[in-house]
Amino acid sequence: MYLRGIGTATPAARYTKAECLDAFQKSAWFGRLDARSHLIARTVLQRDNGIEARRLALDSLEEVFSIDPNTLGQRFLAHAPALAAQAAERALIKAKLEPSDIGAIVVSTCTGYLCPGLSGYVVERVGLRADVQAFDLVGQGCAAALPNLQLGRALLVSHSCEHVLSICVEVSSAAMYLDNDPGVLISACLFGDGAGAAILSRDPAAAARRIEWTDSTSLIDPTERKALMFEQRDGMLRNILTREVPRLAAEHARRVLDTVLRRAGLRRNDISAWIMHAGGRDVLLELAREFELEAQDFCYSAAMLREYGNMSSAFVYFVLEAALTDEAPGGWWWLSSFGAGFSCHGALLQVS
Repeated sequence: MYLRGIGTATPAARYTKAECLDAFQKSAWFGRLDARSHLIARTVLQRDNGIEARRLALDSLEEVFSIDPNTLGQRFLAHAPALAAQAAERALIKAKLEPSDIGAIVVSTCTGYLCPGLSGYVVERVGLRADVQAFDLVGQGCAAALPNLQLGRALLVSHSCEHVLSICVEVSSAAMYLDNDPGVLISACLFGDGAGAAILSRDPAAAARRIEWTDSTSLIDPTERKALMFEQRDGMLRNILTREVPRLAAEHARRVLDTVLRRAGLRRNDISAWIMHAGGRDVLLELAREFELEAQDFCYSAAMLREYGNMSSAFVYFVLEAALTDEAPGGWWWLSSFGAGFSCHGALLQVS
């Protein structure tokens, strides 16, 4: 399988963490939460947490504090299809393909639910064929990009199509929840909105960079499910984020990496570019420690985190695009995502 084109999209509105803190302190929610919660929000949004700004599907930050099921559902419906379609169209342009060339589409999200699923909205907006194979994946959280790509690879290997459109889209502002739980508050300060797309093909064509998917593996540990997950409360999604997440992410990511490298007969120093889901600054620091690497090795993940925040499943598309834009050295690249489950996935790419 070859990745022929990468496209990304975000809402136009950019909000700094200073602006987010100011809006929170002026909101009615500030008075509803206790002094400890005020301290947590100020600490996260004033210290260097690895994030400077986020893109949110809001005309003003005041809107984010309207937290009820109908408002959040309408926000997801208004923005998820649009972001997904925009990322898809950009990926098609880079792949030099037409919408009619796509034989299958796989769409992942965890921040909202639609029936019919998001795939149908993208089919309509992008102009895909009526006989396109459409798949909607839900509930995989930040880790979803790799399972999405793995399904795309299976479709190509089965010779059921020539090209697959892979999309991850998250409207985190449509999954907003606030209470005095530290994990809930920290989540509200970390996540941003965005979509990533990739064109997957059996033929590399005449692309500027040849990106071949050579091997991958996955790891799921249900015993750690409660460390990172969404729960339904009051008709809304409530994010559970615990202190164990950086450690779990790093440990699972190392095990996945070592498995694939062993099969390929490679070592960590053979990897020339690291395309990692970031999660947050503390996750990147823990990854560097566990992998015995320098923080600079994750420079693309850190740069995307600083400018866009944690965009959940869409994040790794942005990191891959950043590495390609920067003309990172060819060779072996490592692509990895982790999240709810607790799950982790990784893929070895050969880039020339």
